[in-house]
Amino acid sequence: MSVMALDTKVGRGVAVALAIAGWFARFVAVVLVIATFNFVLVHAAPGDPAQVIAGQSGSADAKLLAQLRAEYGLDKPYPVQLATYLKRIVTLDLGYSYRQQRSVLSLLGERLPATLLLTCTAFFLALAAGVLLGTLAGMRAGKWSDTALTIVSLLLYAMPVFWLGLMLVLLFSVKLDWLPAFGYVTIGVEMTAFERMRDVASHLVLPAVSLAAVHMAIYARLMRSSVIELAHQDFIKTARAKGLKQGRIVAHHILRNAILPVVTVAGMQAGALVGGAVVIETVFAWPGLGRLTYDAVLQRDYPVMLGIFLMMSVIVILLNLVTDAIYRLVDPRVSLRAAS
Repeated sequence: MSVMALDTKVGRGVAVALAIAGWFARFVAVVLVIATFNFVLVHAAPGDPAQVIAGQSGSADAKLLAQLRAEYGLDKPYPVQLATYLKRIVTLDLGYSYRQQRSVLSLLGERLPATLLLTCTAFFLALAAGVLLGTLAGMRAGKWSDTALTIVSLLLYAMPVFWLGLMLVLLFSVKLDWLPAFGYVTIGVEMTAFERMRDVASHLVLPAVSLAAVHMAIYARLMRSSVIELAHQDFIKTARAKGLKQGRIVAHHILRNAILPVVTVAGMQAGALVGGAVVIETVFAWPGLGRLTYDAVLQRDYPVMLGIFLMMSVIVILLNLVTDAIYRLVDPRVSLRAAS
């Protein structure tokens, strides 16, 4: 290996290391800003955790309230509480649950896999189905199939997520008895690893479809518009003039260009997808962060609420990274521009 090639390789390695270090620094800065914002909002909300805990214990006298506030650090000024909270985040210490008497990190560790499974499944389901339906509608613009897909997309977009979930339960669980209505896995039944995976998948279908439906409708409409616009571009006309088959034109020319705005919007709406999981998990009794959020809000459990909001923010950031990776995979020009 020549000296010039070695220097080039070392230079690229240094550039990659600096890029990773810069991304990590931005990631930490964003997380700390989000944590500060969450702390201010949560503590500005009405309600006192000490009064909730004291009320649940059957006694709410002033001495007990003062003792509880001192025990959980609620008697300190907000800036001191915020500084303590941010220091704990840096050391991955999310605090201790007032209500459940457990570390927040252990609670999140139990519930996070279920939320990630639901959110990621809904994300890729909405993206794949939206792109497919939008492409079909765009290639058949003005025909009855295009009209039917457009109407279905508008109906799905107009439906509230919780209402759609309940309707799917009534149809596929109560009426047809095809899928389980609630929960994560069948309780009290011994299963092999494969049977358990299949059981979890059957429980996942309804909540994932309910969560993905609205976003799928948005992606389908956007994809349809992109396909119709690209179908009349000069390079598509040139490809047809060369005698390329319609399938090849759609796959290699129209689809790869039309999907770019869809991927961009998908990344921007990742937060809405995670937020919608709170409602869906409550409707379907899905044991994820959404159900834990609902309980923490009712109990004024500040550490759990802050831990959940922080975790959801991190999930949104990671989903945006996945979206960026998909964007670079679909459009290699982005990687070339970044490298230059």
